[in-house]
Amino acid sequence: MGTDSTYKPINAYKMTAALKNIYYRLTPTSSSLSLPTQKNPGEFTKARTTDALFPTTDPATDGDECLHDCASCTIKYPRKFTIDEDEELYGHVKGWSTHLIVATGKSDWVRDVADEKGSIMEAVDKGDVKPSNGKLMLSASDIPVPEHSDHSTTVLLLPKFQFIDNVTPANTPDLIRDFVDKGPTNTSPLPYASQPALPPAPSPLSAEASASEPESAAAPSIPPAISSSGLKARPCPHKYLILLCSQKTRDARCGQSAPLLRKEFERHLAPLGLCRDLHDERPGGVGIYFISHVGGHKFSANVMIYRSASAIERPNQLNGHANGIEESLEKLKVEDDKGQEVVLDVNKAQEAEGNGEAAQCIWLARVRPEDCENIIRYTILQGKLVKPQRQLRGGFDRSKQLASW
Repeated sequence: MGTDSTYKPINAYKMTAALKNIYYRLTPTSSSLSLPTQKNPGEFTKARTTDALFPTTDPATDGDECLHDCASCTIKYPRKFTIDEDEELYGHVKGWSTHLIVATGKSDWVRDVADEKGSIMEAVDKGDVKPSNGKLMLSASDIPVPEHSDHSTTVLLLPKFQFIDNVTPANTPDLIRDFVDKGPTNTSPLPYASQPALPPAPSPLSAEASASEPESAAAPSIPPAISSSGLKARPCPHKYLILLCSQKTRDARCGQSAPLLRKEFERHLAPLGLCRDLHDERPGGVGIYFISHVGGHKFSANVMIYRSASAIERPNQLNGHANGIEESLEKLKVEDDKGQEVVLDVNKAQEAEGNGEAAQCIWLARVRPEDCENIIRYTILQGKLVKPQRQLRGGFDRSKQLASW
């Protein structure tokens, strides 16, 4: 008789979590010993607390809704869906510089996606050409494979927020040299139209994420729209990305939670005109994709949220303002001839803002279906945390030049 990999005795997690929490408290990181009061231009530092990196909701300004889980949620995890609820989360994610997400059209993969023979993942991970600008996080995804038969596919490069088409195992060296190396990293300051772009600087806080970056890096050059190898770049149309770990070959809980969370996220996004499915690339909105193992399946469900620069460039409307998104949506409400409220597509306003690069990544864990409504309302649309101590694993904010590592 097989065993249920989703079920773990609670005491087993509690003992391990208690020991790890003691270790975390007794082992200071280099950045926790001293935090500079002033930063040099382009220098990133570690946010030692969740509040330093991302603001937390406050009932006084955000309303009592931020205190309550979704009351209308009917989706539930399986009865024996048990996870580690006790281990300290924040600040223990290893830093990464770029994120490459490969379109495979599948939601589950071999245990290590780099072992899939003949795949883009294998070519990137085991090829001779490595990124020169820091650690690359590599993920397979259920993004649809292009409808042609030449064995090429598409990848999504973050934080560039850029799709690159016509990728094959043979031209992955060009992909790395022409696009990954020449693009921004998670620790590159955001370029603003009102000021010249600053050169990216390696973070002094994560040797693993920046060991391979040059000491004095030049500003990323603009990669060609079409490279000599046939690679073709285009902007990612989404304004926000939700990445859900769905790899059940690593842990059954990921395979169980991801489809349920997607369904609940879509239920709340659809009335706002923000929902995007796998074949919907209208400008703006929220793209939701399944990705391969990101680590920490004992904290399932893992949810990575990328927010484009346009989501934070107008803070009074969309980020950090008490009722910013509610006020924006209120202006879009009209009534039909029967007096029923109709919500117009909010992306009409978003199209004028442009998309740009990813400004933030908010990596959450222990996410349950009843969390989805407030994650949309506050985290995705406003960049605020609802349950920071319980759910935030890490992330970065390029506008503040802060990261969790």
